[in-house]
Amino acid sequence: MSETRADQDKKTRPSVEFKTPNGTLIAIGGRENKGDDPKEDETNQHNLNFVKNEILERFVKELPGKDSLIVVIPTASSLPVEQGNTYKKVFANLGAKNVEVLDIRSREDSCQEEYMAVIKKAAGLLFTGGDQLRLTAIFGGTEVMRLIKERYYKENLVIAGTSAGAAAMSTQMIYQGMSTGGFIKGAVSITAGLELLNDAAIDTHFIKRGRMVRMAQMIATNPTFLGIGLEEDTGIVVKKGKELEVIGSGLVVIVDGRGSTATNIYEVEEGVPVTIRDLKVHLLGKGDTYTMENF
Repeated sequence: MSETRADQDKKTRPSVEFKTPNGTLIAIGGRENKGDDPKEDETNQHNLNFVKNEILERFVKELPGKDSLIVVIPTASSLPVEQGNTYKKVFANLGAKNVEVLDIRSREDSCQEEYMAVIKKAAGLLFTGGDQLRLTAIFGGTEVMRLIKERYYKENLVIAGTSAGAAAMSTQMIYQGMSTGGFIKGAVSITAGLELLNDAAIDTHFIKRGRMVRMAQMIATNPTFLGIGLEEDTGIVVKKGKELEVIGSGLVVIVDGRGSTATNIYEVEEGVPVTIRDLKVHLLGKGDTYTMENF
């Protein structure tokens, strides 16, 4: 029986394997509650969705085993000691006292065997806020990042990141761009992230800082990527690399550009407003779920 053209195409078409991680990813939009009452000028003061320590408590609950080791990584922060002490105190209040702070300050640091040994024992990692470009510049392509990814895919490792720590998790990373000028071509700077969440770009402090337009410009450059905007004290728990659950007191904004019909980003010069048509936007709250399809 002779082969059809479709049969021939199947033989020559490259196969694509989508790896499914066994670990859990928790991306947080920044300023997650650490057990304090909201101040009078904060949105959460009258927000019925607000629960003290909800997000960090969920992180602890996701950890496998008992007395699990949590490793706080304040690399992105310019105040690593303060950040480390803050999270050690919060986790102790949640009953998790086995906490180490791994302050990796340079690419040279990231190669140290003592740091690798701690990562190998960790049940959960938490990347703090700060500057996401510091994270990718220090961790990108290093042995410690290779180890983190390997454990995330093969084991039940829980990786959390807040603010800059969350923004660095995705494939595409916005590292610069004023919210007020995000509609102008050239006003948003994009680079590769740590690639723990594939085919996505995460932006944080999303509603508070009005970052919808800069996310839209990022998607205009490549509609393949799903935009995930995380509001403060709000996050997503990601299972199997694609199953998202919203936690926290605010909203998660999903921006899908795959069905967009037109953009001028490849035609206009820098300094000219960027346009894009037919974006699909979802607003998700606590308990809502969303499945990222393979792009």
